[in-house]
Amino acid sequence: MTGYSKQVRILAAIDCIIFGFDGSELKLLLIQRGFEPERGKWSLMGGFVQEGEAFDQATARILKQLTGLKEVYMEQLHTFGNPRRDPIERTISVVYFALIDIDKYKKQLNEDYHAEWFSLKEIPDLIFDHNEMVKMARSRVCYKAAFHPILFELLPEKFTLPQLQNLYDGIYDTEFDKRNFSKRVMTTGLLIKQKEKEKSGSKKGAFYYKLDKRKYNANFHSFLNFISNPNILRDI
Repeated sequence: MTGYSKQVRILAAIDCIIFGFDGSELKLLLIQRGFEPERGKWSLMGGFVQEGEAFDQATARILKQLTGLKEVYMEQLHTFGNPRRDPIERTISVVYFALIDIDKYKKQLNEDYHAEWFSLKEIPDLIFDHNEMVKMARSRVCYKAAFHPILFELLPEKFTLPQLQNLYDGIYDTEFDKRNFSKRVMTTGLLIKQKEKEKSGSKKGAFYYKLDKRKYNANFHSFLNFISNPNILRDI
């Protein structure tokens, strides 16, 4: 047998969702689509899976080709298969997402497809079902942030409490009460206060903190108790 008879051939595509934190705000990386339909409109990084190529391989190739980014850990999110999602030809899209520190990758980013970071509060209308993809990915990130300590990976070695709060504000699309947020964070016992202050934001400045990695690795659940329920976070 050389194939399955009387079966419809369907294209397989990959779409990449890259969230990034720049130290003060959570953002989404977008490009301008380089071909029809919807040429020139804002889009996620996407492309077709080639013959003999695994999905993970296709994801790395497409992301590097369209943005210059490489060695980004991508997690599979969902497969979008609405028969009418692409107006040209039946195409299923396997979506991957990542959450990165923008500063660590800014030297890799190229401008071939006008890759640009957008604030999550100012995302333009995207092609096809890409807005739906972003919404689902953001929900997944919220869940992961509540049950796994992924967000500290986005912070510099020394960070301020306002920086940490800005990250959580962006993830959960809310604005936590500053006093209660700081109090809850400090009760975890996982942060070490530094003598230096960051003074660019105000005359008074904000003290830097470091994560106590020894305590964190041994008992990060003390921090997860702080974020174990996203609904509680929204009420802070």
